[in-house]
Amino acid sequence: MSSNPLASKIAAPYARALYDFSIQKNIMHQITADFQNLEVFLSKTDELQNYLNNPLVSIEAKREILTKILKPSLNNETFKFLMVLVNRDRINLLKAVIDNYLKLVYQLASIRIIEISTAFAFTNKQKNELIKKLKELTNAREIRLIITIDSSLIGGFLIKTNSKVIDFTVKNQLQLLANHLDTVLEI
Repeated sequence: MSSNPLASKIAAPYARALYDFSIQKNIMHQITADFQNLEVFLSKTDELQNYLNNPLVSIEAKREILTKILKPSLNNETFKFLMVLVNRDRINLLKAVIDNYLKLVYQLASIRIIEISTAFAFTNKQKNELIKKLKELTNAREIRLIITIDSSLIGGFLIKTNSKVIDFTVKNQLQLLANHLDTVLEI
């Protein structure tokens, strides 16, 4: 998810406009699929992101590269929307627009996005069990996990959803123990 609050705030009206348009034209599924694919594609192509974010690259050059790379694989309306972002010099907000749009869609579909940081990758069985538990706890129809591997956690995992953080990490437990020992041993 987008970590820049200013970019997210600027991107929100664009995402809302596309969301409303997709509902009106009954093409939400196509645009959502395009944005999910774009999200994955952009996360794997830093060069393209840097190119699109570069203010020295002309709008025409950005339009050209997107036409060559993305036009064949995107819905026509999704591509037109990208061109609007390019023409308004807002293509640097693409990730934030995608994040905002997908949040709106997931909210409508009762899909919760939950970020998890873990020291080690989950097995499929562990992931499915975690999703099952999180569905019960959140009353969501579906759960979408965003998993980050962070070896500094030593073990366990950290769950972030909306404004809640649940910390089951060994690092946190050791920190709590150290704090407790500090207060007990201060005489």
